[in-house]
Amino acid sequence: MNPPLERADIAALTARLDDLADPKDAAALLELLRLLHWVGRRDLPLGRVFEGHVDALQIIARYGTPGQARDAQDAARRGAAFGVWNADQPGDPLLLCDGRLDGAKAFASGAGVLSHAIVSVDVEGQRQLILIDLDRVAPIIDRTWWRVTGMQRSETHIVRWTDQTVDADALIGVPGDYVREPWFGGGAIRFAAVQAGGIAAIVDQVRDHLVAQDRVADPHQSARLAQLYLAAQSAADAVAAAARSWRADDIVGTLARVAAARVAVYEAGERALTIAQAAVGVQAMFVDHPLAATLADLAVYLRQPGPDAQRARVGGAVAANILTPTL
Repeated sequence: MNPPLERADIAALTARLDDLADPKDAAALLELLRLLHWVGRRDLPLGRVFEGHVDALQIIARYGTPGQARDAQDAARRGAAFGVWNADQPGDPLLLCDGRLDGAKAFASGAGVLSHAIVSVDVEGQRQLILIDLDRVAPIIDRTWWRVTGMQRSETHIVRWTDQTVDADALIGVPGDYVREPWFGGGAIRFAAVQAGGIAAIVDQVRDHLVAQDRVADPHQSARLAQLYLAAQSAADAVAAAARSWRADDIVGTLARVAAARVAVYEAGERALTIAQAAVGVQAMFVDHPLAATLADLAVYLRQPGPDAQRARVGGAVAANILTPTL
């Protein structure tokens, strides 16, 4: 079992990033995605929280003032951990009225670990981003809600503020910035890379189990290892292909290619979960087996919102000849 996540885990990974803003070109994007894949391969909950940290810092650099970007990056270099909390708690959405916060966010990954979070509130029908110093404007954290079979260590909770003051200089950008494309939908390529790393972890752990049990000579198990490798490599290849053609000036094409990568990773992950359980059997369901946590974590993490919408986007792009098979 991996230990609870700590701010120091995020800081150690931040030290490996040359730039905390948007990648400047395809090569820089690929380098970032390879790090995210590497983290996901070793620890999916950490990968989830670290991806949110990267997302937050990129948002601040993109939409914030130069001073906000500089302060956030300096804080991150000193060990601060950032995240993005966008999902409103049903029936209790987060509101900003006269400089005071009231309401709640659900699916707040890293709650209790992060030092800063970007939250969103509705302003004139659009989303306004606010950067919250969580040590200074601390929410109440409801840890009773996150009762899931996997990703428990991502500390994804409900957070709530009640009539707490927010400084005017905490606003990031203008209403509507958060959902600007291709960064909003196209940014999903980051968590797809983490998920692809989780699929690679399944290959590693099934292989290690079969070697330790002296079962790799079994032709059925050998075939399963081949299937697992192909699933993991197809996921990684799909993410890399989308990264190489990611362009801010080609919104439609970028979103279609990222959607294709998300669908490929989702389907590869589903195959890997099934094959791994067939290969290892009931041993993979013992809580002290390394594979048990990875299977549970990936099964939860793959359920990012809107998989059917991604397939529909891909199908539409194929119909419009935006996506076509190439070698």
